[in-house]
Amino acid sequence: MSKEDVLPIHNRVFDSLKEAILLVRKNGEIIKGNNAAQSLLKMEEYTSIFDYLDFSLLTENEESHLLMEQKNNNGKLIEIKSIRVEDNVYCLIMSGLPIHDKTDEVKKYINHLIHASAEGMVMYDNEVIIDCDQKFADMFGYSESEIKNMKISQLMDANSTYKLAEIIHNAPDKPYELTGVRKDGTWFHMEFMEHPYNNLGNIIRVAIIKDITDKVENEKRIEFMAYYDELTDLPNRNFFYKVLGEAIKEAHLNDEMLAVYFIDVNYFKEINDTLGYSFGDQLLKACSNRFKAFLHTDTFIARMAGDEFLILQRRTTNKESAIDLAKSLISEFEKPIKIDDYEMFLSISIGISIYPENGQTPNDLIKHADSAMYVIKEQHHNNYNVFESSISENFKAMLTMESELREALKEGHFELHYQPQKNLNTGKIIGMEALLRWNHPVKAYIPPDDFISLAEKTGLIIDIGDWVLKEACKQNKLWQDNGYSPVIVSVNLSAKQFHQKGLVEKIKNILDDTGLDPSYLELEITESMAMTNEEYILETIQQLRTLGVLVSIDDFGTGYSSLKYLSLFPITKLKIDKMFMNENQKQNQAIVKSIIHMSHSLDMKVIAEGVETIDQLNFLEGEKCDEMQGFYFSKPLPPDKLTKLFKIVG
Repeated sequence: MSKEDVLPIHNRVFDSLKEAILLVRKNGEIIKGNNAAQSLLKMEEYTSIFDYLDFSLLTENEESHLLMEQKNNNGKLIEIKSIRVEDNVYCLIMSGLPIHDKTDEVKKYINHLIHASAEGMVMYDNEVIIDCDQKFADMFGYSESEIKNMKISQLMDANSTYKLAEIIHNAPDKPYELTGVRKDGTWFHMEFMEHPYNNLGNIIRVAIIKDITDKVENEKRIEFMAYYDELTDLPNRNFFYKVLGEAIKEAHLNDEMLAVYFIDVNYFKEINDTLGYSFGDQLLKACSNRFKAFLHTDTFIARMAGDEFLILQRRTTNKESAIDLAKSLISEFEKPIKIDDYEMFLSISIGISIYPENGQTPNDLIKHADSAMYVIKEQHHNNYNVFESSISENFKAMLTMESELREALKEGHFELHYQPQKNLNTGKIIGMEALLRWNHPVKAYIPPDDFISLAEKTGLIIDIGDWVLKEACKQNKLWQDNGYSPVIVSVNLSAKQFHQKGLVEKIKNILDDTGLDPSYLELEITESMAMTNEEYILETIQQLRTLGVLVSIDDFGTGYSSLKYLSLFPITKLKIDKMFMNENQKQNQAIVKSIIHMSHSLDMKVIAEGVETIDQLNFLEGEKCDEMQGFYFSKPLPPDKLTKLFKIVG
């Protein structure tokens, strides 16, 4: 190959280029150089590139970019970019840097490479600092004189020192993130860009340092937001999915089981709506702290969303060990939580899925644990449930029912039936309990137990409850307008209804719209609801009583009542749960006696529900129970079937 063969452009054009360009063989033979190159290197004739530069440093890679001392020109510093254009031919593109201002020029050069302003510069030889600028010294809290002759490793943490020696020195010319250590021992994040240059065979290293602490902290913040929940500091669902995926792979390799727990805090929404989001946030933090007590090597805890949490238990030995953790969690939440001036008694519902039996992907295991939780939440609060395949089918049926519930509310498929309540002293009807019925156009009547819990979970209970209240008040006023003796109509309120904002105002508006006197409306709340947040309950009941509405406690004896608060509540009546009317359990009679006597001592009336036999009735009359309702007297009936009963007894 002739010298002309390697030139891709005409000689005249080549010579006119301002950049200094040389074409050199690997053995150092100079093939061709333009006028600028000859001038820069002070070449009188083409000899060997080794007479001018340490060319061997430029042949180690396909492309090289170095600052080098010129051998024949008093160590003049020049910038050289080397590109291999043929198997053994290199193109050198060069520019000069004056020796008298190496530091400034090197800094400008590296700044140009990183396209950003630098904060400080340091030059060091064999790890010993030989020079730096004031900005570099200030960055580390030293004076320039103090920092000279220090080792560069003294300004970094151990990991950064290792990275400098093992990685950066072997691959310079690009920025690396390191951790700097100041004179006072504090640390900061820095961007370190090194550029070596050859000083007559000795490698001098020049580095530009930028303080990027703010940038790194912002990135960490973004990463935290991507993988952690800001309120509780727990990992979020994204992180949980990632960790669960890795745990599944490990369990598969080691032929192990693992368990996923989907946990819901019962009645959280009602508490949040009642006491405000700030209080709710404090409550979630308190709950997360309870969960954190269960953190150990084989558990991973995350916040799913809202009041839902996830726990992964690795290396689960069997189903019983998975259940043991659930029991421990439930036991922990039986202890009261104190926030501000409130003492809260919370409960949780837990669904459990087990790998590989209940799923082999993160999505399936979490979904099935959620389904299992939903089932137990509907049946029993403060309990756990292990996923079974039948739950999936039930869940699909639930989705269908939810759609049908919305349709029922829209198309008017709901009805109210009323069960008469009888005064045991006078024998007269003194009240009616309004009971919701769903008259499905295809399936006929659907029992309330089959859909009320679903309405609660979906929030439909608010709209359905509004309809029940208005319909019951309207019907009671209609009976009065038709000349029947006035009676009290009682309506059950769910937890979601009772804790909704503006409840008292809503009831006042319904009474105004229907024209019913407030004294003929009784609202029933459960014992467990009354004890969930005593102070709020007391305030709401007092507002209802001021309005003139009666309030009773339903299912009394099934929960946990504080007699202190019960005595303060302006309750008009206690309703004995029907489970205590089982005549085959003698201890139940003792409980019923105690409830009746306690109610009378608190100036409350007491009514027994679920009365089905004459013996039950005789027992209640003997214990001076005030009222009763049950199939022995009448089952719940539609309004038109009650007219005759009104005429006979009224």
